[in-house]
Amino acid sequence: MKLRLILSFILLATCFTAFSQEKKNEAIVEKGLVKISVMYPYAEGKTFNMEYYETKHMPMVAQLLGSNLVKYSIEKGIASGIPNQPLPFMAVGTFYVKSLSDYQAAIAPKRDAIRADFANYTNVSPVILVSEVVK
Repeated sequence: MKLRLILSFILLATCFTAFSQEKKNEAIVEKGLVKISVMYPYAEGKTFNMEYYETKHMPMVAQLLGSNLVKYSIEKGIASGIPNQPLPFMAVGTFYVKSLSDYQAAIAPKRDAIRADFANYTNVSPVILVSEVVK
């Protein structure tokens, strides 16, 4: 009985810790941050290497952003919002930064190297949207 109680407590504490960390990460995306969405359109015959993107490309760009970077995320497209319609994007990489000018200053000198790395994971030209988080 004691062992069951201890195991239940450990499970509860683990769940609480995971939930708290998830809530903490959600709170990071706040009003006023700049969001850079790099979207890779789906098209017949186009390819995307998610493993390379996740383990090499995005960490490389994130490192360039330094302390301006609040958070980044990687999404894999799985369906269109409209049934029986083609997937609009194969993948989306998103950076949340504090300052657009600092983002641009960090990226500008490395722009060619970043673009050259595209060939390592895709044959698609991305669509980039820069926006401000309003809520």
